[in-house]
Amino acid sequence: MAQELATFAGGCFWCMVKPFDEQPGIHSVISGYTGGHKEDPTYEEVTTGTTGHVEAVQITFDPHIFSYEKLLDIYWTQIDPTDGDGQFYDRGSSYKTAIYFQSEEQKKMAEASKQALEASGRFNKPIVVPILPAQTFYPAEEYHQDYYKKNPKHYERYSEGSGRRAFIDEHWSVKKDKKTLREQLTNIQYEVTQNNGTERPFQNEFYDNDKEGIYVDIVSGEALFSTTDQYDAGCGWPSFTKPLQKYHIKDNVDRSHGMIRQEVRSHYGDSHLGHVFDDGPGPSGLRYCINSAALRFIPKDGLEKEGYGEYRVLFE
Repeated sequence: MAQELATFAGGCFWCMVKPFDEQPGIHSVISGYTGGHKEDPTYEEVTTGTTGHVEAVQITFDPHIFSYEKLLDIYWTQIDPTDGDGQFYDRGSSYKTAIYFQSEEQKKMAEASKQALEASGRFNKPIVVPILPAQTFYPAEEYHQDYYKKNPKHYERYSEGSGRRAFIDEHWSVKKDKKTLREQLTNIQYEVTQNNGTERPFQNEFYDNDKEGIYVDIVSGEALFSTTDQYDAGCGWPSFTKPLQKYHIKDNVDRSHGMIRQEVRSHYGDSHLGHVFDDGPGPSGLRYCINSAALRFIPKDGLEKEGYGEYRVLFE
């Protein structure tokens, strides 16, 4: 099994784990400190700005499953690459951004990725993220590891309050043109994804699908669910025990129709997908009840062609 390291600094490391976690081929995402001159620093020392370290994450991954280029693509969507003095609410040297390359090949890929972002015109200010040789990486204290899992409510408040989430939504969410969407989507696809509608049970495309593959957002193309987690819940809609990656799913409280339910939406497309209930058979006890009209199915044999080759490992 091939393994490589990737090291990224993107401000507060609490917010830099979840976007990479749970991806196929990602073995671990560790929060820690790098780029400084003091051996094995503590969090308190790093935040003073006197050790020279930045908060960072170090990712162990299989490049044959999940490429370094795709890691870079995720990295850019999590930061403000035009800010050289910190990230969002967090200011100071320990919150600066950087890409730390482990090899000359990684350096070339990082430079090409940075140039592509600059040329895209997505930002109206220069991209200032430095690309630097990797230095000793020191894992942070245990209470910092997997913070989004250990303290989900505080993590969500921090992500919102720091301004990170709003920045990501502004610059990376799918820009929707209602007229174009009406032309691209069927009536039921538009009604479900844009107007929070619900299709008829047992009269939709995927409730009884028996083919292997993944489902992506019909609007944004985000990978959402896999048939490896699909089961027959008897409700007449596609049901799943979990999403492919929690980061691609947003939960909202839905008080419509005189009920209180947990709505499920896609992260970047902001498409209404369905609802999640606590009567599922898996370890989490959750059932994601999803409208077929919000999904596009990609069979396992078409994953490479469609650009989702990293998910092929799910069916091997």
